[in-house]
Amino acid sequence: MINIGSQKTQTAIPAAVTTAFGQSRQRAGRAGSFSTPWLRIAKEDQSLYPKLSLSIGLAILCAAVLAAMILSRAWNDFAEARQNHYDIQYFRQVLDTANVISAERGPANDVMSAPSEVALKRLADFRVRSDNALASLAATPEVPILLHDHRIPRELLDAVAESLAAARVKVDHAATVQGGEAKLRAMQDAIEAMFSVSDHFRVVTTWRANELIGHDSGLSEPALIGQMLADLREYGGRIASEVIAPIASRQRIPLENIIDARRDQGRIHQIWDMLRGQTVLNAMPDLARNQAAIDRLFFGVGMDMVDTIIKQGKDSSDYPITAVELTRSFVPTMKSVEDYRTAFLDKTVSRVAAERDAALRLLVIVSLATAIVLTVLIGVLLSVRRDVFRPLLQAHEEVIGLAEDRPPVARRDAGGASEMTRLFDAIDVLQDRMRERASLTSELRLQAETDGLTGALNRRTLDYIAQNGGDGLSTGDALALIMVDIDHFKSINDTHGHLAGDRVLIETARLLKREAPIDCVVARFGGEEFALLLSRADLNQAGHLAETIRTKLQNHRFTLSDGQQIAITASFGVACGQRGPRDWRHLVERADKALYRAKSDGRNRVSTAPSIVARRAVGKDGQRRRA
Repeated sequence: MINIGSQKTQTAIPAAVTTAFGQSRQRAGRAGSFSTPWLRIAKEDQSLYPKLSLSIGLAILCAAVLAAMILSRAWNDFAEARQNHYDIQYFRQVLDTANVISAERGPANDVMSAPSEVALKRLADFRVRSDNALASLAATPEVPILLHDHRIPRELLDAVAESLAAARVKVDHAATVQGGEAKLRAMQDAIEAMFSVSDHFRVVTTWRANELIGHDSGLSEPALIGQMLADLREYGGRIASEVIAPIASRQRIPLENIIDARRDQGRIHQIWDMLRGQTVLNAMPDLARNQAAIDRLFFGVGMDMVDTIIKQGKDSSDYPITAVELTRSFVPTMKSVEDYRTAFLDKTVSRVAAERDAALRLLVIVSLATAIVLTVLIGVLLSVRRDVFRPLLQAHEEVIGLAEDRPPVARRDAGGASEMTRLFDAIDVLQDRMRERASLTSELRLQAETDGLTGALNRRTLDYIAQNGGDGLSTGDALALIMVDIDHFKSINDTHGHLAGDRVLIETARLLKREAPIDCVVARFGGEEFALLLSRADLNQAGHLAETIRTKLQNHRFTLSDGQQIAITASFGVACGQRGPRDWRHLVERADKALYRAKSDGRNRVSTAPSIVARRAVGKDGQRRRA
């Protein structure tokens, strides 16, 4: 009477398990099966973002190191330029002090030659200038921040101060001596003492020049030229001082003085020739006028004046001018040397200041460029993170969500890049296609698993559930099967038509679903037959359920399309067994026999198949066997 489907047919519908026991939980289980090893690996942080972050971090580090090197070099150049500017200014102060000390010989010669209140006042002023200049060098300087100072050793300045004090004593003594040889010897002794002061200070100048050159060899030429200009001024003043004492005492010029004067003249010409060959001076065309003034005044007027006096003073003491007049006439010629030295030092200080300012500008430019480069690199990292990797990670999560059948989440900003926008557009298209596919799959699955007329499960699905299990049940679990057959269904078709018969089948299926427990499987077994499959139910429970449904069905009135109402009855066959392919076949046969017995006994009743009792019997061979 009943044909059980083949194994091949049964295994063709694995999705039927989902419709049976725990459909939602089984679907979740299948979704979880997508978590394959490659997916778990994809979920790990294996993206390019850490690698790019590391690469950009290394780029930033390299740029920072390179920038630090460039900044260090620029800072060193700036610091060195600042130091040079400070050193050259300090060296200029030393040269100015040397000039002040040398200039004190002029008023000293006037006081020794012809003391007067005016001369004494002028000498006192020059002495104050010399003392202030020496005190300024000896005082602790205010060194700008981050600069260092090469202080002149105290013992060198003390030696200058001691020799200056001794020379002043001799000058004051010579001013009190009256004419003759005594006057000559006293003035000569005082002049030599003043020369000694300049010699002591020249040690200071040399020491400072060596310190300047040792700090920066680029300052060696300015230091050498500055010292030569100081020597030019010093030896020019000494030439006049060699003849001032004989003129003041009205004595012939001693041979020793003449020799010293000629020697000083030779030094002056040698220094001047060396100065003319300096490239630094030749690179300063503005100094040409000062050079011309030195040639015209110092060498032209001043040296000629001294030559004339020396020629006259070798044989006679009858000089054409007095000592005071010689000082008044010769000192202005040396001003051209002082102006030349001042102009050179002004230009040197300006050049060093310009180098300092250029180094500062370069430092600022390099700092700004470094800040811009680092800012751009950091901006690139943040931009890539915001516009590329964050959208990619978001797209990754959405694709995984699609694979795991999770509901889509609210999307964050996908980034401003058009490529990212197109990527998410593609994901949206994929989501739509997957929804359509899921809907179609669900519809196809429903068609494959259910009866097209009644909406109940079909025979094939019922066979699969009973043989393969579901909702955590496995082979060997207890099952109860209720077979339902509508009584005299053919007469309904013959009397009211097949559409009425279909309506009766549909409403019968609804009633069975409504009255069956939630974990009960309701299926159309074929024709006017239905089947109810219960898990974990015994024969009494199944029989009681069958009787309840029979009564409900008997009392139910079916309304046809024309408004007519009819009543029907059904016969029930109940049997219990176990889940599994072999057991299911026997269970169906036993339930079908019980149903046949119910029909034979008069229909509209429940017939229960006997329980299967494991009996042990002993065969002829003495072995136990199952009955």
